[in-house]
Amino acid sequence: MSELNLTSAPAHLRHGSSIGQPLTRRDGVFKVTGQATYAADNHPPGMLFAVIAASSIAHGRVTSLDVAAARRHPGVVDVMTPDHKPPLAIDPEIKTNPFVFRMEALQSHEVRYANQPIAVVIAETLEAATEGAALLAPRYEVLPALVGLDAGESFVPPVVGVGNPTENHLGDVEAGLASADKQIDVTYETPPQYHNAMEPHAIVAAWDGDSVQIDMPTQGLALSLARVAELFGIAHDKIHIRSPFLGGGFGSKGLMGGPPVLGLMAAKLVGKPVKLVLRREQMYGPVGHRAPTRQRLRLGTDGEGRLTAIDHHARTVSSTFDDFYEPAADASHTLYASPAIRTSHDAVRVNTGTPLFMRAPGEATGSIALESAIDEMAWACGIDPLAFRLKNYAEAEPMTGKPFSSKALRACYDQGAARFGWSKRSLQPRQMRDDAGLLVGWGMGTATFPALMFQAEARAVIRRDGSGAMEIGAHDMGQGAWTALAQIAADELGLDIDRVAFKMGTSDLPDAGIAGGSAHTATAGAAIHSAGAAVIAKLADLATNDGRSPLFGAGNTGVIARNGRLIRRDDESRGESYGEILTRAGVSEIEARGTGAANPAAMEEYAMHAHGAVFAEVKVDPELAQIRVTRMVGAFAAGRIVNPRMVQSQLFGGMIWGMSFALHEEAITDRRSGRIMNANLGDYHIPVNADVPPLDVITVEEHDPHVNALGIKGVGEIGITGSAGAVANAVWHATGVRVRRFPIRIEELLMQS
Repeated sequence: MSELNLTSAPAHLRHGSSIGQPLTRRDGVFKVTGQATYAADNHPPGMLFAVIAASSIAHGRVTSLDVAAARRHPGVVDVMTPDHKPPLAIDPEIKTNPFVFRMEALQSHEVRYANQPIAVVIAETLEAATEGAALLAPRYEVLPALVGLDAGESFVPPVVGVGNPTENHLGDVEAGLASADKQIDVTYETPPQYHNAMEPHAIVAAWDGDSVQIDMPTQGLALSLARVAELFGIAHDKIHIRSPFLGGGFGSKGLMGGPPVLGLMAAKLVGKPVKLVLRREQMYGPVGHRAPTRQRLRLGTDGEGRLTAIDHHARTVSSTFDDFYEPAADASHTLYASPAIRTSHDAVRVNTGTPLFMRAPGEATGSIALESAIDEMAWACGIDPLAFRLKNYAEAEPMTGKPFSSKALRACYDQGAARFGWSKRSLQPRQMRDDAGLLVGWGMGTATFPALMFQAEARAVIRRDGSGAMEIGAHDMGQGAWTALAQIAADELGLDIDRVAFKMGTSDLPDAGIAGGSAHTATAGAAIHSAGAAVIAKLADLATNDGRSPLFGAGNTGVIARNGRLIRRDDESRGESYGEILTRAGVSEIEARGTGAANPAAMEEYAMHAHGAVFAEVKVDPELAQIRVTRMVGAFAAGRIVNPRMVQSQLFGGMIWGMSFALHEEAITDRRSGRIMNANLGDYHIPVNADVPPLDVITVEEHDPHVNALGIKGVGEIGITGSAGAVANAVWHATGVRVRRFPIRIEELLMQS
């Protein structure tokens, strides 16, 4: 499904703006009734099933596979190996642009990490393919695995993230520390984390000569199409990708990895449609993850508690064969005023799948360390943590000195603290208890995430029957794009939302950019805004140049589009419907395209960020050190809110993930073998419903005339960046024990208490 044509909208929207209204998900009924088609729900005629055989070692070489045994198994059609596979047009190890990463496409027998694909079995049934993969019985030449942040010699990478400088300097950090009245020097460690979405990575691929139909979940339709085109040496117009729904992505489906390419290769090998779906344990390796970090923060303050220096150094890891470095220290660029700031990174290579983008990359890992260190510095100064943050509030972006395009962080602090009751917090730790004798702790964290934008294009249509259409290759991975973008489209076309046919989710539609970096609504929305304005201008041109129209002579800047009509700005009693204008012009419909992109001049002049403040309450058993988060309040300022209901959902999700970061989530690697020991959803701990406390979200009003034409900032990732630190700080306040290795474990509280 790539179009949602709903026949009703709430009565209060029929003659007003859709933007700002808390509409329920337009795709919700499709999802709960099973009508929404995800990638693996597709079953083209003659389809076969492919199953990946994954490496059980982290480093070495496959010396043998019992291909004959697998092929003899009933139902097995073929076995794809490095020695038996269709050719690719280019080496998948070649990096053709910064958003291309090296992948395992059975190009050799070398093993570089555990769970690496080493063969693919194709069969008539899923069971036969699974059994055939088990019969391969691989043998290996095993080499020692490189594991952990001390696995080898560290080095300074050329860049971190995507093109960010490895080091940044402002002022004299060493002088600022030397002159400080108070100093702290603390080190924090964060673990590897894996985004294992509800919908695993999957592909259904059907070749027809040199053309291919692909069903796969992707956060970047255009990027995936381009990658398929270069790998298989075919024209873009020979590729059609459908991705109307994603069951979660969190960054892992932003860039095309090895598994979907293997599905395409398998379909080409056997000449029939093929479905390949990763098993849960296979999600830990070939589709990216959040790298571990070790972060050292040195802070200094003067006698009044004002920062004199911030020094933030982060060590991270990348794979042995590619380069992606978590930009954790960059979190210290934007939040707190200091005359001297230095951020730097180094890295080591380990036997792991390449770390990649995972919800709030850099900011999530960096902010839990920074916010913990800020709390430690506040305690050293004897100042309340909120008062300390306000004392060091940055009126301009600290590292660059640029003014913020907008910043309502003070209001976030004020409203969040008032809702939470922060003024009743004891300054000393381990002083608050509930009626059952449990230790009570209150902590807070500041949230920030850059207001990013990419490039996008949209196509708008107005029809003679008074309806409209908007087409854009956008993506909905659960964040509500089907709804929020349709709301923008309705407003820009001057129509009720039920009169707009909104199409998205396929690669033959205009490129919407990537759904990542909390930028999708701003990026796609800007393109929709531009396309809508362009088609209304065309319509107005028809009317204002027609002597028979009541709008004649008004000029297209002198009319307003509202409720399916154009009306004069200077006399709203004079106007006519879209249908009347098009009928008189003798056309059935008109169309226009529009683009959305960041404004380079505004980006050069202003620092653009969303902000927030999160307050958390925990209760800790004083004997057993069991921790439970019992309450969280988040206040966030993120520009114009398109749909408050969708925004609240996103912020809830971010806050829960932040809690998970602080208390639950960690991939544990066997240091001897390099294998992930908890590569499943039973042992890889994340919060379940019983772990999640009552959540309260406040969206603080903020108007930003510079960030983009609609004033929109993203909300998908900001919720993590304050929440993890808030929970960690609350645990310290409850117990008096500062745990600096995450997630916080019961045994560490017991050992230090």
